[in-house]
Amino acid sequence: MKVCTCWDDAPVNDIRLTQLFRRYGVKATFNLNPGIMDPETRGMNKWMPTKSIRWTYNGFSSGRLALKDVAEIYEGFELASHCWKHEVPGTVSDGEWIQSALDARHFCEDITGKPCRGFAWPCGRFTPETVALLRAHDFAYGRTTANVPDVTQCTEPLALPSNCHFMARDFWERYEAARPSGVFYFWGHSYEMYEYDPLWHQLEYKLAALAEDPDVEWVNVVDLVPLLAASPEK
Repeated sequence: MKVCTCWDDAPVNDIRLTQLFRRYGVKATFNLNPGIMDPETRGMNKWMPTKSIRWTYNGFSSGRLALKDVAEIYEGFELASHCWKHEVPGTVSDGEWIQSALDARHFCEDITGKPCRGFAWPCGRFTPETVALLRAHDFAYGRTTANVPDVTQCTEPLALPSNCHFMARDFWERYEAARPSGVFYFWGHSYEMYEYDPLWHQLEYKLAALAEDPDVEWVNVVDLVPLLAASPEK
């Protein structure tokens, strides 16, 4: 069973997340928006009023990782584009949108020194035109927020679904349902666990259980592309 995971937006909570992943030998892809990350200093995890002018998740603001710390924090993990400032298709012109996708891609390539062909759609939204633009610029896949029982049946890698969100109540049922396909893919945002230890412990339990499964092989999201129904190799 090939298992992969990806995480969006580079909140400060990713520091704790990458530590967990290293503990259990997890491969992961992190989808970055460099244009909204702190240029120098890490944000501070703190609870903030919901009416704060800063973006919050249910009143919680994790802050963003500093650009200068990206190489250190994500050492050994895959990086992918999530647009420069999380530009959602339709909120800016298609030309501005693809430039933001490419700018984030180039940032990831500069950090890792290797090609970055992964992409995650901001808010899961896309159009036929923006899919065509990703294809024209040789992106390998574009992750959506859709969930399906069998990821390998995807016929359009640039509109790639996952099996589930990491906090799905039926996470293990979806995992078992995915076994016949040989692929299980989950995703999320680390800020969704706040700094609330019980939620972090739930994730650690999942990672530990997956690590103990002798059938599990951790792969990167881009490694799924040749396994999809749309692959010319199939």
